[in-house]
Amino acid sequence: MKSLGRILTATITPFAADGSVNVPEAVRIAKYLVERGNDGVVVAGSTGEGSALDDGEKLELFAEIKRGLGDGATVIAGTGGNNTRHSVDLTKRAEATGVDAILATVPAYVKPTQDGMLTHFGAIAEATSLPIVVYNIPGRTAANMLPATFLELTRRHANIAGIKESSGDVNQFTAILRDRVREDVTFWCGDDYIYLPSLSIGGYGLISVAGHLAGRELRAMADAFDAGDVDTAARIHRDLSPLIAALFATTNPIPVKWAMGRYGFAVGPCRSPLGAMPDALAATLEPLIAPYRP
Repeated sequence: MKSLGRILTATITPFAADGSVNVPEAVRIAKYLVERGNDGVVVAGSTGEGSALDDGEKLELFAEIKRGLGDGATVIAGTGGNNTRHSVDLTKRAEATGVDAILATVPAYVKPTQDGMLTHFGAIAEATSLPIVVYNIPGRTAANMLPATFLELTRRHANIAGIKESSGDVNQFTAILRDRVREDVTFWCGDDYIYLPSLSIGGYGLISVAGHLAGRELRAMADAFDAGDVDTAARIHRDLSPLIAALFATTNPIPVKWAMGRYGFAVGPCRSPLGAMPDALAATLEPLIAPYRP
């Protein structure tokens, strides 16, 4: 299966003054992220305010960002929702835009059973020839995909390419990595703060928020770990930790979108129901983003 990359960032979605999606700026941001150390981007994920985008907006973003990046970087399209039929339809339409892979999230709000997850993701997998990254983020969905469920998906469907694991549970990470039945299944950590610990137990990649600002540093951390230079990897991890903590001091993507605005990108505000950046957090984050300013 084609490699989708190691350091990927779940890119923000910029909005114009009239509230519409600013597609040219989204392409510019994606190119910037690749220039700054990312192998590609996830589009219309939670950091991209995917739940606030309609299908037409998502499909235009998928097509234009892929056109802008070409074959030099990966575009993963966020198509999974809590309606299986709709997720299947959007996945088929996303494939036609030329994207490289699909991100499908454990359905939110409905609290699916493990058996229901197998049915949901199985339907998506059967609807496309593209690689699928399963996204487990129980803090947002109120449902945790158990390791055995993910591993069963990889047995049943050859195009399940890997998992973006955001449970924050190292025991769960370990079970997935210990028991995987296909060597081509990739483990992407879904949280910046725990990426280095995930590498220590056999994880590989990161689908990041901090990669908007510190993609080069995150890659350097992984490279140092691979080279056996754990001291350097640990130092980079420690150096990044205040920035990462501030980026999640209120609901993502409010802080990172504000930060990218400070870097000169026309990001606009987050769509309702997300609120504005708190003034106190802005004061905290300002000096933390300064070392990574382009």
